[in-house]
Amino acid sequence: MNALVGYAAVLALAAGPVYADCTYPRAPTRIPDGSTASLDEMMAAKQEVKEYNDATSAYLSCIQQERDDAIAKQGDKISAPDRAKLEHIEAEKHNAAIAQLQGIADRFNEQVRAFKAKNKN
Repeated sequence: MNALVGYAAVLALAAGPVYADCTYPRAPTRIPDGSTASLDEMMAAKQEVKEYNDATSAYLSCIQQERDDAIAKQGDKISAPDRAKLEHIEAEKHNAAIAQLQGIADRFNEQVRAFKAKNKN
């Protein structure tokens, strides 16, 4: 029963204000085709990817801070399993954000290579 109460407390923290202030960054909606895009389109996409990278970094810092705050708020009362669950939630969110960022960066870099190949002359 104690484990169930502890688990419920962790879920309440995770679902409640722990991550409520951290806004998941919005990925760029379109990466131009490097084989047909203009330099202006590629530069605009580069800026969007940079802004997305910055927003992702801010999001990662935010979820880490909120996890740390949730752990500190419980102080010595937090059990090892509850702490591990909070850390797991933060790690899952972190990994998902990084995976999405990496996918966007890979797609953009592929189009940069296509753009450079097209404009070799």
